[in-house]
Amino acid sequence: MDQISKVKSISIWIFIVPFIAVNICLILITQFHELFPNQEDIIHNTIPYFDGGASISRTARPYPSWLVFKPAMFLTSYLLIKYWLYNKEIIKSFNQNHKYINKIVFFGVASAIALTIHSIFLGIKFDNDLYKLFRRVVMLLFIIFEITAQAYLVATFYSIKEKLFEFINIKILKLKLILISVLIIVAVISVPLISLPGDDVLGFNLKFFKHALEWDYFIGVITFYLLTFFMWKKKLTFDPTTT
Repeated sequence: MDQISKVKSISIWIFIVPFIAVNICLILITQFHELFPNQEDIIHNTIPYFDGGASISRTARPYPSWLVFKPAMFLTSYLLIKYWLYNKEIIKSFNQNHKYINKIVFFGVASAIALTIHSIFLGIKFDNDLYKLFRRVVMLLFIIFEITAQAYLVATFYSIKEKLFEFINIKILKLKLILISVLIIVAVISVPLISLPGDDVLGFNLKFFKHALEWDYFIGVITFYLLTFFMWKKKLTFDPTTT
C-alpha cells in the first residue's frame, strides 16, 4: 500500500530533523561561542535534558542558531501535514467511515500550523505582554493538538488492529499506547506545577524543572514518529478485498 510506505518513510524524518536541529543549536550555543555576535546569548556547560540549564527556545532563537532551527521546523511542519493526511487515507482503506478520521486530521494539521507560527515568531522581540501571551498560547496549542492527534491515531489503530495485523508490529503499537499515555499523564500533572507563580516553590527551582521537562517532553513527542517507522512492516501487500 503506497500510503503506508510513505508514512513509514516520512515518520523517520519527523524524528530525525527536529532532533538533529535542536541539538545542533544546543552544541552551537554552548561550544561555539565565537559564532554569536551578542555574547550575552551564549550558554556555558549545560546538558538541559538533565539539569534544565536552558530552554529549547533559549538555544534556538539567537543568531546563528535560528538559521538551523527555523528551516528545520518548517520542514517538520510540512512533513507532519503529509503524515496526518497519509494516515487518513490508510484508515479509510480499512474503515471508510471511522469516527476519528476527521479529528485526527484536524488536530494533526493544526499542530503543524501551530509549530510553523511558533517558529516564525521565535526570536522576534516585542516588549508587549499580549505578544508574550500569544507565543505561549501558540506553543501550548501545538502540544495539545499534537498529543491529541497522536492519541486519536493510536486509539483508531487499536480499534482496527485485527485488520492491520499483517501490516504492523502489534508490540510497537502497544509501545505507542504506553508512550502517549505517559505524555498525557505528564502533561496533566506538570501543567499545575509550571503554572505556579515564581521560580522557587518549597526550595525547588521550577525554572530548571520546566526547562528539563521541555527537552525531555520534546524527545517523547518525536519518539512517537520513530516508533511509527518501526511499527509498519517492511514488506507490504495490500488486498482491499480482505478488508
